[in-house]
Amino acid sequence: MRTAPTCPRCFGPLHEPNIWSSSWRCAAHGDVLPFQPPHRPSQAALDTLCEAARVPVWLPWPLPTGWLVTGFAEVGDERSGARASVVALTGPSITHGPADMLIVAEEPGIGLGAAYAGLPGPDPGAGFDAGPPHAKIDVRGHPTALWCAGPGVPDDRAVYVGEALGNWLWTVAWPAEAGCFIALADLSLRDLRDQDQAVDPPFGAFSPRLDGPRPDGDVR
Repeated sequence: MRTAPTCPRCFGPLHEPNIWSSSWRCAAHGDVLPFQPPHRPSQAALDTLCEAARVPVWLPWPLPTGWLVTGFAEVGDERSGARASVVALTGPSITHGPADMLIVAEEPGIGLGAAYAGLPGPDPGAGFDAGPPHAKIDVRGHPTALWCAGPGVPDDRAVYVGEALGNWLWTVAWPAEAGCFIALADLSLRDLRDQDQAVDPPFGAFSPRLDGPRPDGDVR
């Protein structure tokens, strides 16, 4: 797992703030907020993320049978707070082997959801929501529309994107067949920052999907 912050749009290295600039800077994308090294799954890591988050920290609850929480990540620093949050999940796929899903909440312009989706970003792009939605999920008791992202999404994943509480909501699932899980599983998302709820998520092994792709497109 990486130890230095990276670019949320390409997972590349950043130049740290210095006496001439207070910003983190990517050679390809300019000034960005830093993508911090992901957290291994634990209640302490979840509590830390929820305290720092200025965007929702979404979790499907109750979790579907066999699914586990497998890590967390955020974009931001001590000055900015977490302006994007990621919750990783792993569970049984509908075909062979495990499936992975990342649920991203982010402010417009951050670019992390698009990076996980394999898109140039930073946002879904004009016209992504043209036509009827491809899925609807429950978000804090309200039906929320999601659209398939693309074109341009790699064939190995399924990506749905919409808007909730003024922020982008991305779901990115591997393999691509797991996309039907998002569309058909009747997911209900809770914001784990909310205090009036009792959630005790089960944790599994750390998901390498959180680290982002290598230049060859594989996970780290």
